[in-house]
This record gives sequence, structure tokens and C-alpha cells, in this order.
Amino acid sequence: MKLILSTHNVTLTKSLEDHVVGRLHKLDHFDNRAVDARVTLEHDHTRAPEKQFSCSLRLSVRGPDLFAEDRESDLYAAIDLATKKIEQQIRKRHNKRNARKRSLAARTKSRRQESNL
Repeated sequence: MKLILSTHNVTLTKSLEDHVVGRLHKLDHFDNRAVDARVTLEHDHTRAPEKQFSCSLRLSVRGPDLFAEDRESDLYAAIDLATKKIEQQIRKRHNKRNARKRSLAARTKSRRQESNL
């Protein structure tokens, strides 16, 4: 997966980059068909101290892209919560796809059984 990491009013340290890469590696474990990930880390001085840092994450996959954004007082917490939101979206998409396959297979099986009777 290709990573595009951009920052606004934040200095990108090695530990921040390692944290983002580690979280995206976990996302890659859930859905290995992701093409690229765009992560934007921002620090907004004009906001209240509770929600100064934001992390927005866009994951390009086949079909509609997945997007999540979170604002927190800690940048690491914002990264964790944004990746958690993306993880939930991946799971939802995966479960929907499996449910469609299973319902189709169940209908086909019942038709076969009816025709054999």
C-alpha cells in the first residue's frame, strides 16, 4: 500500500511517522486490496484546546473510497480513533460482501433441493 502523509502546522517526527505506518499496517491486515492511503495531520491553533489536533485518513480501495476524520487534544489519540473508524468501515464492507455471497448460495442450494424433489 502506498502512503501519502502530509502535515499542516505539525512537525513530522520519526515517532509520529512510525505510529501512522504501524496503524496502517494493521489496516492492511484487514483489507490487503487497499491501493493507497492519504493521511493528513493538522494542528489548529484557533480551536479550543480539547480538539486542537485532527487526523483525516482516506483509504483508496476498489469501489468507493473510505474516509474518516477525528479531532482530539492529542495527535496520537486522533490517529488511533481515525484508524479505528476506517477499520469499522472495512469490517462493515467485508460483512456485507459475505452476506451477499451467503444469501446467494443459500438460494441456489434451496432451488437445487426443490428441483431434486
